[in-house]
Amino acid sequence: MLAPDDPEEETVVPDDRLRLIFTCCHPALATAAQVALTLRLLGGLSTPEVARAFLVPEATMAQRLVRAKAKIRDAEIPYRVPEATDLSERLRSVLAVIYLIFNEGYVASSGDRLIREDLCSEAIRLGRLLRELMPEESEVMGLLALMLFIDSRRAARLTAEGQMVLLRDQDRTRWDRNLIAEGQALLRVCLARNRPGPYQIQAAINAAHSEAANVAATDWRQILVLYDQLMALAPSAVTALNRAVVVAEVQGIHEALAEVDRLKLDEYYLFHAIRADLLRQLGRNVEAKRAYAAAIARCDNVAEQSFLRRRRQALEGRA
Repeated sequence: MLAPDDPEEETVVPDDRLRLIFTCCHPALATAAQVALTLRLLGGLSTPEVARAFLVPEATMAQRLVRAKAKIRDAEIPYRVPEATDLSERLRSVLAVIYLIFNEGYVASSGDRLIREDLCSEAIRLGRLLRELMPEESEVMGLLALMLFIDSRRAARLTAEGQMVLLRDQDRTRWDRNLIAEGQALLRVCLARNRPGPYQIQAAINAAHSEAANVAATDWRQILVLYDQLMALAPSAVTALNRAVVVAEVQGIHEALAEVDRLKLDEYYLFHAIRADLLRQLGRNVEAKRAYAAAIARCDNVAEQSFLRRRRQALEGRA
């Protein structure tokens, strides 16, 4: 690796951490290995947290990290700061690293805090720096806008007693309108460029929530269209799960549950939590209680566990 005071290094990527992230995202490694190793070494995430980000068991992730380090050692892959011409080929992995740092901050995968403000703030800081470094990359702007929209709700996500509040139940007057306005401005630039990507589409989904005065005013049909676009560009089971929540608003609970039941996400606590909520709305309370129990068993965050237990307890005594 180049010395910290190397002039070329400073010119390419001025920020120390962002420079190291680009360095770790070496194209000789598979994308998933790049992201996982960088999250572990530089993102402030433990091995269990990295495993949860990838929805795999901790032992599996530990093995992947060992293999990635072994490949670097055995192939004598040099850890050199990339030149400006090399940044684009590493950008996809760098964006994923920043987004997953933010996600761990937005909903901590374990512990007694729902939000890790330090990780959210650091991810947004890195996103701003990356936008300055690569202003022509629309996905960079899309990721920054996405994080700003989500982070704008931070103050409304917990009650005074520290209990979690779902998006639909949040006091929207507490949302940070400055962050929302900044995200909207970024998104308008992206739309004018007309080079859509997954982060831009996710930002547009969150913009639609931010523009609605309340749940009833939300343009669910437009959000469903955006999810369809996202599934076409970057299909995943987690995206399909989130899409099913919107299907419930547009097409109905039965249709949404049918889509959820087709997914193979048994180890993901939100799969069971969303399924439980759909079953509850259908009056299938015995099945809903079992689904809530499955979600609680797979969740390691105290605030989320408490929320799920309250939901399950509310069903006690119902047929």
